[in-house]
Amino acid sequence: MRKFFIVFVSLFVISLIAISLIFHRQEENLTKIRLAEVARTIFYAPQYVAIKNGYFKEEGLDIELILTPGADKVMAAVLSNDVQIGLSGAEATIYVYKGGEKDYIQTFAQLTQKDGSFIVSRRKIENFKLDDLRSKHIIGGRRGGMPVMTFQWILKQHNINPNTDLTIDTSIAFPAMSGAFIGGLGDFVNLFEPTASMVERQGFGYIVASIGELGGKVPYTAYSARKSFINANPEIMEGFTKAIYRGQQFVYENSPEDVAKIIYEYFPDTSMNDIINVIRRYKEIEAWSPTPKLNEESFDHLQNIMISAEVLETKVPFSDLVNNDFAEKATK
Repeated sequence: MRKFFIVFVSLFVISLIAISLIFHRQEENLTKIRLAEVARTIFYAPQYVAIKNGYFKEEGLDIELILTPGADKVMAAVLSNDVQIGLSGAEATIYVYKGGEKDYIQTFAQLTQKDGSFIVSRRKIENFKLDDLRSKHIIGGRRGGMPVMTFQWILKQHNINPNTDLTIDTSIAFPAMSGAFIGGLGDFVNLFEPTASMVERQGFGYIVASIGELGGKVPYTAYSARKSFINANPEIMEGFTKAIYRGQQFVYENSPEDVAKIIYEYFPDTSMNDIINVIRRYKEIEAWSPTPKLNEESFDHLQNIMISAEVLETKVPFSDLVNNDFAEKATK
């Protein structure tokens, strides 16, 4: 009996070692991809699901996620080859293209289709209307960034002049916006989740409106890379896009509770209940794109917003800046 036990234990240990070696070899065979994300937010839930559920690894990719606050900084990281892929507003690729970069940056997969920020008021307002913003001071985000440009466009659609009817503060860096508001600056602030909910739960403000619900569909947050990298690595691009698509499908098909359980570790300072509520809120406004394919109409809407914000004079060709080849293959 003792001999049988020793043999059993030995075989068990050998099996564990073999499995470990196989797993290690599989890990070694993965292609490392450095991905710069513009923010750490529940707004990017499908991406975190794709990582945690192993969708990227199944496509032979090992994702190194790097937080790079600011779309301009994400573009700088891609252009300098510090990262291979960037996640930011699609407007950033237009700036690079207009700047004359020969090996410019193309968008190849869309993650979100609406603005993910919310208007947070310092005081409680019943039945909030955009007219409540008149003559007020609001922390809006970096000039030329999608959050503030979408907000300005919405105001104009409601006959509110963003330059004269209120004060939009664009001097505060994205990571510092909530801290500035908590510190007493402004009557309102535009915040992404989970920050907006945390500010509300801590008693510093009240969420009064969704900018995404008001702003319409745009390629708000998307994946991009140098044109040369895309052309030289079609298998990587297709695998990456497939993984993102599976993440999008999972979020669409599963409950906020199930999604929250998977992405919880990315937001250790946020309660599970808050994460669930935020996911539910984003689902309600259809913030996430159902597929990674970019729509030309929404890209055109993006450029109209930029022209309205006076950061773009003439539109750029959709075919130059958007490569839908991999999204079309991923969704077949």
